[in-house]
Amino acid sequence: MQNLKVLQKAYDMTNYGYVALRQFPKSEKYGLAAEIKLAMLHLMKHIIACNRKYYKKTSIQEIDIALDTLRMYIRLAKDLHFLDLKRYENWAKMLNELGRMVGGWMKSIQQ
Repeated sequence: MQNLKVLQKAYDMTNYGYVALRQFPKSEKYGLAAEIKLAMLHLMKHIIACNRKYYKKTSIQEIDIALDTLRMYIRLAKDLHFLDLKRYENWAKMLNELGRMVGGWMKSIQQ
């Protein structure tokens, strides 16, 4: 099933994110880093909830919102130079792949 692949990709991205967040400065460990961690966990929570629901349209929209929020946090971290360019590129690729999968999931439900 497509949704289980989405959950696995989100899990892998969260694993990568936790490793990448270790390089954040100490002053941001409880600021932006904590927000990014929460956003990643909320994304996985929304995916799990959507997988269980019969009517998935609004749940998938919540996943999409959580994904966009996470993208903005990670972009902000890169712009503030908390993330190096290589880690940002890898993380962005993971997020884009998740976005494509969520978009496909959304299309399959609308049919």
